[in-house]
Amino acid sequence: MNKGYNKFSRQKITFSRRPPQVKSSKAQIHTKFHKIPDIKFEDQQLTSFSGLLIFQLFFKRIELKDKLKKCFSNLKLSPIFGHHLVVMLLIIHLILGFRRLREIDYYRDDPLVLRLMGLKKLPDVSTISRSLSQMDTQSIGNLRRLSRSFVINGLQREDFGRLTLDFDGSVLSTKRHAEGSAVGYNKVKKGARSYYPLFCTIAQTG
Repeated sequence: MNKGYNKFSRQKITFSRRPPQVKSSKAQIHTKFHKIPDIKFEDQQLTSFSGLLIFQLFFKRIELKDKLKKCFSNLKLSPIFGHHLVVMLLIIHLILGFRRLREIDYYRDDPLVLRLMGLKKLPDVSTISRSLSQMDTQSIGNLRRLSRSFVINGLQREDFGRLTLDFDGSVLSTKRHAEGSAVGYNKVKKGARSYYPLFCTIAQTG
């Protein structure tokens, strides 16, 4: 019986569309560069980090990427940005003179940095932090042994008659209660929690 109004039924309209892509595939991230670009002393449109061309050849000769990859062979995880790539990025980060992870934004799109890494884009800070947290004691021990082997092999090639070890430390201030930090000697920020890493260099190498 019609009571003076009509009853309408809603019809659901569904659209078949692909969901937005959240993660990138390895093919979208990784790439390979084999040829070393020619360096000419003339006016060229180079980036601020063009000096990395020298390190591209050096890293290739010492097989740095392959040796770093072996250090993390015990980890079952296989992320798009491998742990060895994260460590290699941190090495380049220090070579360029940066210290904080967020300073990666200064060279994120630099073609020479991407070429040296063999990537089409760099990981963000959260990806780097997550990758570092996944490294276990065994993989860290492998990294230390690799670093030690590079130093020893280099000293053996130089064949020094005498070695002078120069030990020093550096104060790195931090905020709040960062893990591993403590209140100690800090000439610039007295009372601030800091790290105090120790360094050992060979005086004969300058």
